[in-house]
Amino acid sequence: MKKILLFCLPVFLLTGCAQPGKVPLEEGGEKKVTSSGKKVLMVVAPVNFRDEEFLRPKEIFEKNGIQVTVASKGVIEASGLLGAKTKVDLDILKIDPTVYDALIFVGGPGASVYFNDQAVLSLVKRADEQGKVVGAICISPSILANAGILSGKRVTSWPTERGNLESKGAVYIGERVVVDGRIVTAKGPEEAIEYGEKIVELLER
Repeated sequence: MKKILLFCLPVFLLTGCAQPGKVPLEEGGEKKVTSSGKKVLMVVAPVNFRDEEFLRPKEIFEKNGIQVTVASKGVIEASGLLGAKTKVDLDILKIDPTVYDALIFVGGPGASVYFNDQAVLSLVKRADEQGKVVGAICISPSILANAGILSGKRVTSWPTERGNLESKGAVYIGERVVVDGRIVTAKGPEEAIEYGEKIVELLER
C-alpha cells in the first residue's frame, strides 16, 4: 500500500488539481465562478471617463467570470481622465439591452456627454423595464435621473448631482454606495471597488 501511495503522489502534483469549484488565478488566489455566464455592458465617455471607476469594477467583474463589453459614442478607443485607454467593443447606437444582464455607467467629467443623449436615455429606460441591473457612479447617476428611472429611488452620487437627482424625484441619501432594487449608485472613484462588488452581488441573485 505504501508503494502505491508514493507512486500516486507525484502524479497528483503533476496534474495541478485544484479543489472542486475553484479556479486558480495566475498570480495566486481563486476566481469566483458564481456569476459565470453573466454579461455586463460598461458605458464609458469617449474622453475623460474616470479611470478607476472603469478599471476597478471591470477587474472585479472579470475575476467573477462575468463577460464585459465596453461601449462608447463615436470612437473605437476611449480615453480616461488620468491617461487610461480602452478599446471600445460597441457603439452606443448599436446596443441591444436584451443581450446583457447589467448596464453600467462609468463616471468622470466626460460622462456629461450622455446627460441629454436621447439614444442613451432610451437605452436606460429599456434596460430598467427589462429588469436589468443598472449602475451609475460619480456624476453618471444624472443619466439615470434624466432617463426617469430614479423617481422614488434611494440614491447617491458625486455631490454636484444632488440637485438634479432630487429634481427628478430621487431620494438622495449621500452614502458611499446605495442599492435600491436593481439600481446601484456610488459617489466616486474611492467607491469603485465597493460599487463593482455590489453589482456582482445583484447578478448572483
